[in-house]
Amino acid sequence: MGDEPTTAAVQRLLNALAGDTPPEPIVRELLDRAVCRLQVLCAAQLHRGYPRLTQPPLNLQTDELLGGVVAGLIAAMRKVRPRTVREFFGLAAQHMRWQLNDLARLLDERSAVLALDDGGVPSPPSGGSTLTPNARRMLEVIDGLPEDEREAFNLIRVQGLTQPEAAEVLGVSVKTVQRRLNRARLLLAEQLDDLRPDPPTPEPPPGDTPLS
Repeated sequence: MGDEPTTAAVQRLLNALAGDTPPEPIVRELLDRAVCRLQVLCAAQLHRGYPRLTQPPLNLQTDELLGGVVAGLIAAMRKVRPRTVREFFGLAAQHMRWQLNDLARLLDERSAVLALDDGGVPSPPSGGSTLTPNARRMLEVIDGLPEDEREAFNLIRVQGLTQPEAAEVLGVSVKTVQRRLNRARLLLAEQLDDLRPDPPTPEPPPGDTPLS
């Protein structure tokens, strides 16, 4: 089955998990078949959403995050059995966010302790580990999108998949993914309209005298 597409292989192994075969070998084969896709997702989450974690003192690498995610999935799938490719990659994305959020929180706590030790007042670090109020609000709005639109937006804009890859994971056509992504953008634009920067004030034409 060397030429079997990743999505087909993942679904076949998820189906096997519902049978009487001992789950551990199936889970390990499943993760082995999905590892390249998981690596792409880890890289997208890390470098787009948490770039500060890739810098000193953590210097987190994609493969390190991937190892933690795989270990978390092995433990989780002793109890949780995703039924579809969509559910499986959703579970993986959840574990990525948990690990990255935990590391970001630990880094911020360490930075605060060091600042106090130096006699200073701790200030929020910049560049990706501490979320601003506006960033938190945007994440809340994304999480509040309808399920179909949220999944399409997360797969493409957060996890870095192409539209054909997202369509394969979701089991729909590329045009359906495009429609869902467009609806997600419209909903986000409506709910976050107040965060748009004010348009610049147009310059008066030459020769016009501003009213006082």
